[in-house]
Amino acid sequence: MHELDRYVRSIVDFPEPGIIFRDVTSILQDADGLAMAIDNIREMLKDVEYDVIVGPESRGFIFGVPVAYAEHKGFVPVRKKGKLPCETISAEYELEYGSAVLEMHRDSIRPGQKVVIVDDLIATGGTIQAITGMVEQLGGQVVKICFVMELAGLSGREKLKGYSVDSIITYEGK
Repeated sequence: MHELDRYVRSIVDFPEPGIIFRDVTSILQDADGLAMAIDNIREMLKDVEYDVIVGPESRGFIFGVPVAYAEHKGFVPVRKKGKLPCETISAEYELEYGSAVLEMHRDSIRPGQKVVIVDDLIATGGTIQAITGMVEQLGGQVVKICFVMELAGLSGREKLKGYSVDSIITYEGK
């Protein structure tokens, strides 16, 4: 699975000195890289029983929708506050410099549904922690969380203890 890392562009000292930015767009721009990412996520799910995939904007959409399509599952978008047209529930989460709010439609998850969450990257884990809370508030059960990349040095998995979490690529640093 780790062959995918050859498609990731690493940009040193962005957005600030000492940071290595792992650019997922270089995976998306290459047909083989994109196919490998989607196939690897599907492989993570081969023995998982689930009903629907949830993904946060925007890269959770990019990776989650093709998996949902290929597996004939529904897809539930999670968006920034104010972007969804129907009645929503929301969750606030902490960012490095402040906070943000995510929303999903109140009727998007039915009680008892088994849910997989797909996103491009786990860093601090705050975004996905907020999403798991909303899924559970609606009565869903998170059965798997899949990432393309993980920045292990930021300890995001700590916020997701108790969930089955997989990443295709793990970078030890931040």
